[in-house]
Formats: sequence, C-alpha cells, structure tokens
Amino acid sequence: MSQSRLTELTWREVRRAGENGIALLPIGSQEQHAAHLPMGTDTLLVEAVVDRALALLDRETPAPEVVRLPALPFGHSPHHLFAAAVSLSAQTLGAVLDDVLDSLVTSGYHRIMVVNGHGGNDEIMRLAVKRLALRAEVTAAACSYWTVTDGDPGTGEEAEVTPGHAGWFETSLMLAAHPGLVRTPVPARTPVEPPPLFDHPPHPGLTVERHGEWERVDGSTDDASGADPDRGSRLLDGRARGLARAIHAFDQATRPSPRTEEKI
Repeated sequence: MSQSRLTELTWREVRRAGENGIALLPIGSQEQHAAHLPMGTDTLLVEAVVDRALALLDRETPAPEVVRLPALPFGHSPHHLFAAAVSLSAQTLGAVLDDVLDSLVTSGYHRIMVVNGHGGNDEIMRLAVKRLALRAEVTAAACSYWTVTDGDPGTGEEAEVTPGHAGWFETSLMLAAHPGLVRTPVPARTPVEPPPLFDHPPHPGLTVERHGEWERVDGSTDDASGADPDRGSRLLDGRARGLARAIHAFDQATRPSPRTEEKI
C-alpha cells in the first residue's frame, strides 16, 4: 500500500515503511471558535485537507509512500483561554514536537512532514522542523494547510489564503466537511471598531498583538453569516490539491537513491 496509518501498523511494518516512506503528522488545536463552530475545528479541518490530499495522491502511479500519524489535537492557544481552550505553552508544544519527531527518527524514518491547522502553531512547528534537521540525519518539511494552494488563478479563491478565525473561511470549510457540527443559522457578526490590530496591522509586514483584542472581538475575526458549503468545498479541494502537490514535490526531491537505500 502507498498509504497507511501508523496506528494500524505493527512495529516491523513501521520500520519497513520508514526506509522510504514519508511520516506525515497533522497538528491542530482545541479552542473556542465563536458560538457556531466546535472547539476542534482546526483539528477537523487539517484532517479533512489531509484526507483529500492523500486520496488524490493515491491515484498517482507510483503514489508517494506516506505513513499518517494520528493528529496532535492540542496546540498553542493561550489567546483563546478568555473563552475556552485546551492550550499548550509554546515551550511545551515545541518539546512535544521535538519528542514526536525524534521518536520517528529513532523508529527509522528519514523523511517527515508536519501539516498544521492552527495559526498559533505555525512558528513553533517550523522551528521544531528546523531544529530536527540540525540534530538528526533527516529531511523534514512543514506547512499550514492554508498556505499550500493549487495555484489555479481561474478559481478566484486563491488570493484569500488567510483563514481568519471562526469567520467565513473556516465556517465555509466546516459546512463542507462537517455540516452537522456547525450551529446554524450562523448569526451575523456585529462590526467591531476599530478592527483588531492582529488582523489589520497599521503597516504591512508588522505583527501586532494588543492585550484583550480577542475578547473585544468576541472570538472571531470576521462575519461568518455568509459562509457557503459549496464555496467551502471548492476551498477544501484547492487546499487539498495544493497539499498533494507539496507532498509529491517533497517526495520527488527527497526520494532515497538506490545507493542510499543500500546503506539503510
């Protein structure tokens, strides 16, 4: 099989898969997503994108060999604790990722990819991948699912790559992937003035955080009442195609040569 789940493999199968396969780790979060989306939205969405991407890759001949790990359901979400979240500190999430990635290397994997579903994890995840490559003979990659798109300008969707939080983007995706978990009708969001600086910095390139902003905007970045399942499905498909292409490119760029396989 070109794809498998780590949870369902024996240890010997894990070892064999590590010789040439890519270990793929999705990571998400458990945090407030306003009044209409569930706490696990980020985890559910990254899993949905990974599902669709791997289904696309499975049609290729030969398909990349991918071993999928269970999604890490907790992330770095202290900015959502004003309502409800299960949050790891930046240090703890970094340490957890270090341990998981080191375990994969010890178990025989030479290629690892982390796919993220929560904005608060992004920098921590990328640093963990960089640290791993410094201390182990491994090739590692990382991305957040919304940063890899299919690159098709004809869809009209690709300019809007920032998902926001509990707004039209995530709500549209959830209506497509898990409609039963969206509390409907989704109420219109009262405009917030001034807009939060974390989402509208005063100058391009600035990252700005101001105390109390998330609570002031009631936990969402934009109005979700216009969310649409058809648009959500198109967005999911675009991100899945992009992720599939990213995994394929990573596979092609890092596939072990016959000589390397002999050494393994």
